[in-house]
Amino acid sequence: MRLGVLDVGSNTVHFLVVDAHPGAAPLPAYSHKAELRLAELLDAAGAITTAGVDKLVGMVASSIRVAEDKGVVDMLPFATSAVREAANGEDVLRRVAEETGVELRVLSGQDEARLTFLAVRRWFGWSSGRLLNFDIGGGSLEIACGLDEQPDVACSLPLGAGRLTAQLPGDVADPDDVRELRRQIRAEIAQVVGEFARLGAPDHAVATSKTFKQLARMTGAAPADSGPLVQRRLTRAGLAAWVPRLAGMTVAQRAQIPGVSEGRARQLLAGAMVADAAMDLFGLDGLDVCPWALREGIILRRLDAMDSPADRRPALTG
Repeated sequence: MRLGVLDVGSNTVHFLVVDAHPGAAPLPAYSHKAELRLAELLDAAGAITTAGVDKLVGMVASSIRVAEDKGVVDMLPFATSAVREAANGEDVLRRVAEETGVELRVLSGQDEARLTFLAVRRWFGWSSGRLLNFDIGGGSLEIACGLDEQPDVACSLPLGAGRLTAQLPGDVADPDDVRELRRQIRAEIAQVVGEFARLGAPDHAVATSKTFKQLARMTGAAPADSGPLVQRRLTRAGLAAWVPRLAGMTVAQRAQIPGVSEGRARQLLAGAMVADAAMDLFGLDGLDVCPWALREGIILRRLDAMDSPADRRPALTG
């Protein structure tokens, strides 16, 4: 069947059309996306601005048209931290529903971590043993670890690359701001390390998300056009060498780095600092980058539901 996954994230609103069948890997058929940066379109009270909501409504409406054109039979719409944490989140959801007919399901941070973990498990398989996964989004960092398809421990921290970039104003980051942000990031992650350590050392440490893909490419991994089956790895040594360099670059200079998109260049330093801290505090030399993440997790959960006579509808909670 042809499914459409509408992902309203902190940076990007992405409508992905896939051909999906139980027991088979979902195959991307069409991609429609726009970088709205909802996490940055906030007023002083933390509400998404009218302009931001207008852009979101327009993107959802255009996604519906794409769904009709591409023969989508079921749409799976969801939103993450930008809408979840907005002061006017309920109003945003109501307006989207009234003007487009689409009811966005808001995922909790743990939902995100668990569904992403499901995708990672299906990609790497049972032979990977105990998996530890990190995902840096625009608004939050998700961490999950376990032996099964559902993680034994999952958490979400307010360490998204977009959110943290707001603390690094200016074209070139101020060294004092970088130092303070580094301290904040490490303090947040250190609070949860013990909970994961009790599970024992992971057999396979993995990373998902656009941020990790760009960091891996920056440090020498294969480009995206090499295909999803090419192994890509981000090493801590390679990343640690780049962090001070990024801190001294302008946004335009970061955008010239191979694999870094112009729209994500401003957030690259904050994302690198989170990734570096996570690998350091968890004692990891590197992370294998998984091509599947949250969207694929939602598709897989939907396909699992199709096999269950008790529930033919998508289940977006962990």
